[in-house]
Amino acid sequence: MSIDVIIDKLTPCLEEVSTGDIYQTTFSTTEIEELDDLQAKGWNFDWTDNELSRYNIYKLQLKDDDIIQGLVAAEVVRGAVHIRLTESAPHNIGKDKKYIGVGGHLFAIAIKLSNAMGFNGYVFFDAKNMKLVDHYTESFGANRIPTRVHIYRMEINEINAQELLEKYTLEGDLNVR
Repeated sequence: MSIDVIIDKLTPCLEEVSTGDIYQTTFSTTEIEELDDLQAKGWNFDWTDNELSRYNIYKLQLKDDDIIQGLVAAEVVRGAVHIRLTESAPHNIGKDKKYIGVGGHLFAIAIKLSNAMGFNGYVFFDAKNMKLVDHYTESFGANRIPTRVHIYRMEINEINAQELLEKYTLEGDLNVR
């Protein structure tokens, strides 16, 4: 699995496309029951896959709303946080999406986790293709890491991570396992 979420707009809150209205966000860890039937509801990835069992999976929601707007799987590793997977809810993808700003929020959650663990926001992830490498470089100031592990491995360094966090006002509970 590689990260393939499009960062449509860096917004401090989610913005409803049809109205331009702004909504405060919150995040928290998911319960397995919340992930069980997501694919049946149009989500692309199986968030209950055993491969994700060691990751902290966080859901992004509007404040005072139960609908999941996006998910991010992040693992605390030695000196960093690895973002394994991100996905916007089906209603936030494509030309008829409901909200913009989900993708950036998902990365911001992982950066908050990195800060909480003492890594100063440093995160790394694997982009799906070169087009997304360019996109993350432009959107986040992410850098490609030369490695044999994955051809499109990228990092968001501490400086760019803190700049990204300054754009977001999301609240939440990291509840790290």
